[in-house]
Amino acid sequence: MVCVIGEALIDLVMDPASAAAPGPKTYLAHPGGSPFNVAVGLARLGQPSQLLARLSEDAFGQQLRHHAEANGVDLTYAVRAPESSTVAVVSLDADRNASYDFYRTGTADWQWSAAELDRMPADTAWIHAGSLASWTQPGAAVIAGQLRRRRNQQPVVISYDPNIRPDLLPDHQAAVDQVEAMVELADVVKASAEDLAWLYPGKDTDDVLRAWQTLGASVVVITDGGKGARYLSGDGFGTAPARPVQVVDTVGAGDAFMAGLINALLAAGYPGAGASAPAAVAEAILVAALTCERAGANPPTAAELAAAQAPTSGVCQGEGWPPTR
Repeated sequence: MVCVIGEALIDLVMDPASAAAPGPKTYLAHPGGSPFNVAVGLARLGQPSQLLARLSEDAFGQQLRHHAEANGVDLTYAVRAPESSTVAVVSLDADRNASYDFYRTGTADWQWSAAELDRMPADTAWIHAGSLASWTQPGAAVIAGQLRRRRNQQPVVISYDPNIRPDLLPDHQAAVDQVEAMVELADVVKASAEDLAWLYPGKDTDDVLRAWQTLGASVVVITDGGKGARYLSGDGFGTAPARPVQVVDTVGAGDAFMAGLINALLAAGYPGAGASAPAAVAEAILVAALTCERAGANPPTAAELAAAQAPTSGVCQGEGWPPTR
């Protein structure tokens, strides 16, 4: 069981038919939020997952709860929160890449208490955290404290994806400090080239990979759109080629990559010596590529992944996978 901590929010995505027509636009409400997407992605791949999220009792919160449960995500320890749900309005550019405007003041996702996170089972072996909840106060400090206690008390694998949103991080140095503090707690870290460009302007990717491994992470992966992914593990540096897809949009692509990476590492026995970072990264790229072929954060099932991996499949062969997240 992988326990995922973080936000569950609603992505309001413009209906393509509405976008092409004059006059008022229609938006479709899709369940989202990076940790929420990772939990759903894991469950669809057949990896049991629990979601520790603060789910509002409003209509959007009920939609999120229903979607998670329908996909097999365990909500036993999710919080029924009195605050309203967070909303992100999603805009797509000409290449179908997504950008976000967040409505998050006073919403449910950031109001964690230590008691709420203490509900996590004591024998949890893998915890994933990251995104807005990991750097939005007051809850971010509570999440970091919980991870630190777990790390000190028992063997646990921690994975982390900062999922930077520059518009929400006015203090650059404070953001860098928060991200590096989380990397210190993590074993597996995934970030995008966009994340690194904002955190460390002008710094070489390999230098960041080395620095983050020195901080404590054993597997660090940086996704970079059509260039694929660059990673550093115990076996050294590596590069995984990208895969071409007919992109519908890139919503949830990075989260699908994270779910695919965790799933593949677990299947390979991570943190055991036999776990293969190259194979896990390659599989994660395929999971993300399949997600880009359909609208919204809609990751593949285990059966769909297996079909795409079959020798006779023509899906996603070669290089050129476009999204950066």
